[in-house]
Amino acid sequence: MLIKEVIRHIEEFAPLNYAEEFDNVGLLVGDEETRVTAALITLDTLESVVDEAIAKKCNFIISFHPIIFSGLKKLNGKNYVERTVIKAIKHNIAIYAIHTALDNQYKGVNHMLAEKLKLKNQKILIPKKGSIKKLSTFVPIDKTEEVRTALFKAGAGSIGNYDQCSFNLKGSGSFRPNEEANPAIGEKGKIHFEEEMQLGITFPAHLESAVLQALFKTHPYEEVAYEIITLENRHQHLGMGMIGELEKETLEEEFLNSLKSVFNAEVVRHSALRGKPVKKVAVLGGSGSFAIENAKRAGADVYVTADLKYHDFYKAEGKIVLADIGHYESEQFTKNLLYSFLSKKISNFALILGDTNTNPIKYI
Repeated sequence: MLIKEVIRHIEEFAPLNYAEEFDNVGLLVGDEETRVTAALITLDTLESVVDEAIAKKCNFIISFHPIIFSGLKKLNGKNYVERTVIKAIKHNIAIYAIHTALDNQYKGVNHMLAEKLKLKNQKILIPKKGSIKKLSTFVPIDKTEEVRTALFKAGAGSIGNYDQCSFNLKGSGSFRPNEEANPAIGEKGKIHFEEEMQLGITFPAHLESAVLQALFKTHPYEEVAYEIITLENRHQHLGMGMIGELEKETLEEEFLNSLKSVFNAEVVRHSALRGKPVKKVAVLGGSGSFAIENAKRAGADVYVTADLKYHDFYKAEGKIVLADIGHYESEQFTKNLLYSFLSKKISNFALILGDTNTNPIKYI
């Protein structure tokens, strides 16, 4: 299997279209046409991880975090990023990073956190904007079913827990083919009126190419009239963070202690306790200070995340308990998630779950 074929499976699960704009995702090092011998799945790509890949004869590293984030102006080995990239290149090892594309996936990083805490009634904490588009087109009545079915097969027409959704309005369209046209209906030089169906259908943004391909393949007209707009609606199965409910209420101290146990955290930094039971919990893996207000508005009793600064804890304002379990601790199960998904999709070469501990933070 080629690297690009493995990437296709990864991006079916977590399309790169939904990575955050600041991020650097995709194939960072290597040639996508390279044949994969074995793939090492890891949270971070460091020199020690490349060494593990060499030892285990892997020529492809699938990483959550990107080793190249803000760009490289030089490549002379003067820092850990440059040394890692140089070593990977020397040993013909490709590096791929998925990062926030997986953060925004419904069954991604935050779902794993929610599952570890056994949260029920899980919902996305911050549904993603700009991720739903709408196609409007005009189809001859007798071809509407064929075009509509093709669009459904391409992934259009799914809204939350519903699929094959569309809007259909009958009307009359007019056109006049010129002498160079090759009309499927009507005659050159004569205005033609055709009973048409105005077909409206929504689709996830990352499927735009596939949806248009299906439209052009099945639509009978030489020139297809259509428009695509981005909707204000938020995708309820796409976005940052997750919120859910514990099976039963628990005391704040008991819940915080359970975080240490579940995530093997040396310490849990938290804001002042409120003296109220914990039932509703919000989670966001990695640096999550930006979502504090979202967790409060959602009515969470506790917000579990990482990388909170001193002044971030003031934002609790007695309305929520903020719990910082550590960046590594909040994302440590991500590589298991990728390994589990790819193991079900690919069976013709070795997938190896990396065992190098890449947590840079130590405690005394």
